[in-house]
Amino acid sequence: MIHQISRSAELITLSEFRKFIALICSQHPEVDENTLYDMQLAVDEACTNIISHGYKDMNPGSIILALEFNNECVEINLTDFGHAFEPSRRPAPNLDAGLEDRPTGGFGLFFIYQTMDNIDYTTNVFGNRLTFIKKF
Repeated sequence: MIHQISRSAELITLSEFRKFIALICSQHPEVDENTLYDMQLAVDEACTNIISHGYKDMNPGSIILALEFNNECVEINLTDFGHAFEPSRRPAPNLDAGLEDRPTGGFGLFFIYQTMDNIDYTTNVFGNRLTFIKKF
C-alpha cells in the first residue's frame, strides 16, 4: 500500500510531512525511533532543497511525498515540478574544516546519504523524483 500526501513547496509544509511520516510509521512496528528520525531528517533536508533550489525563481509548486512499505524496507518518493537537480554531483562538505571555514549549507545531501540505504534521482516530463530506500 502506498501512503501519499501532497503539499505546497513552502517551509511551513515540512512539519506536516514530519507528522505524516510519524503517523504512517506508527502503523508499522518494524519502524523504530531511529529509523523514524532518519526518515524525517532525510525528507526534511530533501524538501528544503526542493523549496530553496528546485523552485527558485518560480511560484511555489507542490511536493508529493509517498511512502511504500514492504517486509525489509520503506521506499520514500519525493516528486516535485521545479528545476532539476542531480544530487550526486554535489561535493561532500569538508568535515575537517573549522566552522568559520565552512560555507553555509551543503550538509543536507550529506545527511541524506548518511541516513538512507539507497538514493536514486530521475527527472522527466512528469517531474523530478527523488527516491530513498531505508532498510529495517
